[in-house]
Amino acid sequence: MRTQQDTIAAIATPAGSGGVGIIRISGPAATSIATQLSGLKTLRPRYAHYAAFKNADQQTIDSGLLLYFAGPASFTGEDVIELQGHGGHVVMNLLLKEVLAHGARLARPGEFSERAFHNEKLDLVQAEAIADVISSGSEQAVLAAQRSLQGAFSAHINHILQLLIETRVWVESAIDFPEEEIDFLSDQHLRDQLSRLNQTLRDTLRKTQTGVVLAQGISIAIIGKPNAGKSSLLNCLTEADTAIISEVAGTTRDVVKEDVVIAGIPVRLIDTAGIHDTDNPIEQQGIDRALKMKDQADVVLHVMDGQSPVKDQLIDDDKYINIINKNDMLHPENQKLKQALQVSAKNQQGIDQVREAIAAHVNMGSLNENTFTARQRHIEQLKLTQFHIDQAEQQLAHNQGELSAEDLRLAQQALNEITGDFSSDDLLGEIFSSFCIGK
Repeated sequence: MRTQQDTIAAIATPAGSGGVGIIRISGPAATSIATQLSGLKTLRPRYAHYAAFKNADQQTIDSGLLLYFAGPASFTGEDVIELQGHGGHVVMNLLLKEVLAHGARLARPGEFSERAFHNEKLDLVQAEAIADVISSGSEQAVLAAQRSLQGAFSAHINHILQLLIETRVWVESAIDFPEEEIDFLSDQHLRDQLSRLNQTLRDTLRKTQTGVVLAQGISIAIIGKPNAGKSSLLNCLTEADTAIISEVAGTTRDVVKEDVVIAGIPVRLIDTAGIHDTDNPIEQQGIDRALKMKDQADVVLHVMDGQSPVKDQLIDDDKYINIINKNDMLHPENQKLKQALQVSAKNQQGIDQVREAIAAHVNMGSLNENTFTARQRHIEQLKLTQFHIDQAEQQLAHNQGELSAEDLRLAQQALNEITGDFSSDDLLGEIFSSFCIGK
């Protein structure tokens, strides 16, 4: 537990007008500040005190509720005060000004959560999940973030960590007692343990990748030739007249973006200009942007005009979903093609199949009640852990116990960075700086 010498304060509710506004105070001087502002002589923990909050001239700034959470039984692990008043921008800032005048300082972004982490009220994954709950773009993301906040992701990591520690103990014991007649480094139990560790790590990595998609969403570029029906498909997926539709080829000359939720996945749809040869410099700029979006997107919806044969247009790439549009006017040769979805954007036929294909394409079959949110840094640390475990297995195959033990140590260090058991100050600063001020 880290002892904090200063007291921090911040407005914990969003800027603007509302029925209720909250100022949060945490630190050793929190109760002293609260009693000076309210005139209350004693504070009862976890009890809603009604009070008038006054300035130095004893003028009433606001009146409302004062709640006291005694440390360590609080969010930050310190004494915490919440002042709940009227949610006006001016009144909240006046009240915060008085709190700061009594000895608190303005909290940095995420500093309340950072103190909770340092005081072992939650681990780093749970702290990140707080920000994920706030920023969630879908119901699935909220529920998954709550599972991370309640410790579901941490439990996966801790299980791997336990297996890793057991393996390290086995290997290092074999190194420390080389005079034993049994060759512990070639024992089948150790091989089985490493195999279990690798499989558990792979399963967790797969779930983590799903969690990152759920938390951050994906980008989907809609590409194709002019007048293939790209904008019509965008309007179907957004269920709105997002893009202008016209029989005139080349109507879309710039990128059109729209955020939607498809099968619980936050998605940014990107409609692009029709890709074709042109001498028009303005059209060419739109085509260049379309090609750029195609390369940057996580998934590409490749839309083709079904009135003409499209066999030669099909793109065999894991990133692409081939879509034959205008199936109500389908060319006979296209009826036999199984490598593409057949839809009619104009008649809104087959659109649910497109949504299902998007969900399946990003491996969301594992999206269920056990899914948790995660971040890209978690994937990077899990992959680094996997690398060192693979290295340890190779070293053991050549009876290099000392080198294997070192790789297992590095694997444990990489894994510990996920929950924050081992984290540099630079990493912590980067993570918590993305939080809200009052969090």
